[in-house]
Amino acid sequence: MFHKEGYKIMIVTAILLIAINVLSYSLINTYWIKFAILIVTILLFLLVLQFFRNPKRATAINKETVVSPVDGKVVVIEEVHEKEYFKDKRLQVSIFMSPINVHVTRHPVGGKVKFSKYHPGKFLVAWHPKSSEENERTTVVVENEVTGEILYRQIAGAMAKRIVNYAKEGDEVVQGSDSGFIKFGSRVDVFMPLGTPLNVELNQKVKGGVTVIGKIQD
Repeated sequence: MFHKEGYKIMIVTAILLIAINVLSYSLINTYWIKFAILIVTILLFLLVLQFFRNPKRATAINKETVVSPVDGKVVVIEEVHEKEYFKDKRLQVSIFMSPINVHVTRHPVGGKVKFSKYHPGKFLVAWHPKSSEENERTTVVVENEVTGEILYRQIAGAMAKRIVNYAKEGDEVVQGSDSGFIKFGSRVDVFMPLGTPLNVELNQKVKGGVTVIGKIQD
């Protein structure tokens, strides 16, 4: 299954690659060169297909847990001052996605969308310390009666040139459901209350909508 954000790109890519092969067969007489071009274009198309894959995930719905919003690797766990919404200290967990990861963003908690804002910006590498404040990004806050307000931020990377965010203020969302998409390499930061017990550690690989990254205690 593929994400709807990829349909247009996949169709355009297929047309371009087919055109390249038609031209190569018309203009090139050497068989092995034509065959090499065919193989390369097939591999390129397969790479595009794998990037836009959208596997079904069975999220164990639990209002006490915060699940990973994306596939990737945990690259940051630290207490930080969150400047945009909370304006106080929060526990930040950052997950980096390589181009080969699934790039669907999922709601880490269920509840009501309290805040959703897009910020244009730079395209620093996703692991750059200032990427969360200077890169193109979206900030979303979802609240329920158990976890309270949980903030997650999609951050574009050096390769990512478009962030798609479906969360709208006032929406009621389901934990693990589709929240958006980031194209071609990026990062997502999750901000939880200080003292939240974590189920992940640095460099751990996580799966969006499945891996529990923290559990809010009453």
